[in-house]
Amino acid sequence: MSLTTILLVGIVASIFVGFNIGGSSTGIAWGPSVGAGIISKTVAAGLMTFFVFLGGWTVGRNVMDTLAGDIITIPISLEAGVGVLFFIGLGILIANVFGVPVPTSMTTVGSIAGLGLATGTLNFETIGWIVAWWIVTPVIGFWVGGTIGRYLYPELNRRFEIVSSEGPLLTLDRDGAVPTPILGPNTTRQELAGTIVVLMIGCYMAFSAGASNVPNAVAPLVSSGALEANTAIAVATVAIGLGGFTIARRTMESVGTELSDIPLLAALIVMTVAATITTALSWIGIPISLVMAMVMTIVGLGWGRATRPIRARDALRGQADADIAPGALTAETETPVRTIDEDTNEPSETDTPTARNIGEEEPREVREAGNLFNPRAVIKYISMWIIGPTVSMGLSYAFFVAIPVVG
Repeated sequence: MSLTTILLVGIVASIFVGFNIGGSSTGIAWGPSVGAGIISKTVAAGLMTFFVFLGGWTVGRNVMDTLAGDIITIPISLEAGVGVLFFIGLGILIANVFGVPVPTSMTTVGSIAGLGLATGTLNFETIGWIVAWWIVTPVIGFWVGGTIGRYLYPELNRRFEIVSSEGPLLTLDRDGAVPTPILGPNTTRQELAGTIVVLMIGCYMAFSAGASNVPNAVAPLVSSGALEANTAIAVATVAIGLGGFTIARRTMESVGTELSDIPLLAALIVMTVAATITTALSWIGIPISLVMAMVMTIVGLGWGRATRPIRARDALRGQADADIAPGALTAETETPVRTIDEDTNEPSETDTPTARNIGEEEPREVREAGNLFNPRAVIKYISMWIIGPTVSMGLSYAFFVAIPVVG
């Protein structure tokens, strides 16, 4: 088989990987915005494509360097790169069969590590550093989410609840010589500001997805020298964008429903935390799963919200006298404020909500709310974080031992 044919096979494999990345990542980044009716699926896919390219072109180059040159001590040959891409695609297929978002970065690292083990070129120092961050990242996500949920979320929800009114957000005023955009008939300034924030966070999430995922689709080909880095980033962006415009349309409707049914504000908090963690680690060249940070931030946010009635020390030790309802984020948590009527001198309740203090018992709606997350779903996610890279590494190792290639 000629090198040209092998390269074409490799590009097809890269497009397959990128296509599936686009299908899952677009739903994660833009599902809340589409679900809230803020933007259409087509606009979401277009924004996703642009910011994925931006993330891959900038921060993603650091991850590209790690995948292409640091995990094993010699360049990956073109033939080996195509094999690695095959096992990345296989890992994506396995994850899709189990119905969970694909831990693509972890699967990529596992496939390259399998090649390194088979050829005796694995850089154990780099792998140890990457795996250490895989262990630390869920802890960071849970801790940040728990802190926000316990100490900040109720007040944020009271002050910045994001609502969507009926009718268009903006309309055109055609009275002047030049039509100018104005607020829609039911739009408030708070709603406009909230919508802008939602869109900005979606773009930030897409940038983070590009930084972490663009290298996964093309790093093996870049390492071999078959594709130049800029060309490879363009190929990956097109593939991810294609997935965003096609198979992501369904995931944008259903994203998050298995793990949680949380308000838009909570979803935006989770997205911001997860995107920040992922972008920061990508900046230092760590291949990391965006889904990993998201899942543990969701769990931490719900845990922190539900444990407000008790001391944090008791909650961490499991010594809770109160029932810890996992559905704390899904309930209505507003508490009426009691005031004194100036005319009758009688106490009355206003519609202005207030957040309960730490240690105060939460409303019955919080204590009896439905599940914040499905424990089985969380276990399935965590299992895939372990099984995905392990299986891809094992299969890659067995393949390259049976069919030796020059690394």
